[in-house]
Amino acid sequence: MSRYLLRRLIEAVISVWGVLTIVFFVGRLLGDPVSLLVPIGASVADMERLRAGLGLDLPLWQQYLTYMGQVLQGDFGTSFVFNQPAMQVVLERMPATAQLAGAALAIGVLIGGTAGIIAALNKGRWPETLVLGFAMIGQATPTFWLGIMAILFFAVQLGWVPTGGYGTWQHLLLPAFTVAIFISASIARLLRSSMLDTLREDYVRTARAKGLMPRTILMWHTLRNALIPVITMIGILVGELLGGAVVTETVFAWPGVGRLIFQAIDQKDFPVIQAGVVLVATIFVVANFLVDLLYAVLDPRIKEGRA
Repeated sequence: MSRYLLRRLIEAVISVWGVLTIVFFVGRLLGDPVSLLVPIGASVADMERLRAGLGLDLPLWQQYLTYMGQVLQGDFGTSFVFNQPAMQVVLERMPATAQLAGAALAIGVLIGGTAGIIAALNKGRWPETLVLGFAMIGQATPTFWLGIMAILFFAVQLGWVPTGGYGTWQHLLLPAFTVAIFISASIARLLRSSMLDTLREDYVRTARAKGLMPRTILMWHTLRNALIPVITMIGILVGELLGGAVVTETVFAWPGVGRLIFQAIDQKDFPVIQAGVVLVATIFVVANFLVDLLYAVLDPRIKEGRA
């Protein structure tokens, strides 16, 4: 068990370092940010002084080593645009992203989990057909189109909720349900397939032969084992959502991390891009590490060192 977790922890650290390195070098391909930071009509000498002040005049390898040394001390640099510590700028957007992610995930798990169980227990009948149709449409519909249609219908035509922005629970409804549609569709489809596979296992037949209550068989023998692949998907979705649903946050003008990173790329704000992506990667890795811990709880073979 401890060896399993240690291996996962080492893989997590390597993953974060790899993301940090890739983002650093790829970010430099966006171009020189100095031209966006100086006033119109600035001289070449002024641009060179600013470039030297930002450390962008150094060779790329030297910039990388300097940056890595700063990161090890918890310093991700100062935002070119906000003139504040880059990580502070990113963390200020995290509450909005966490609020959207939490609401969307809760709605998606509730709807998707219920739909998946109903479909599995009604194989070959109309509830299963209905759930599969919903899952297919939910996974195939582009998020940006769904968001725009939701704004036009519920906000513009009916006037039930605001068209965008942040602040109240009314502002949260449309973006949360827009993201939750894809989540619930994915969970419903995967849970249905996983439960159908589990229902065919010998231990489920044995439990039925022993005369156990259907509810006991469903909860302790079927659903618990069917949840393993679903937990994997949820772990991935948590990482993605906490990293910021870029499209949804942009459509609804939601001030989250995803929208901030998108704006930083447009403004060539290297420190914010790097701090944002590193934070996203860390959250993603931690979410998957927690999934590995849940595996150890759900799968006894991991505790015994057999998996």
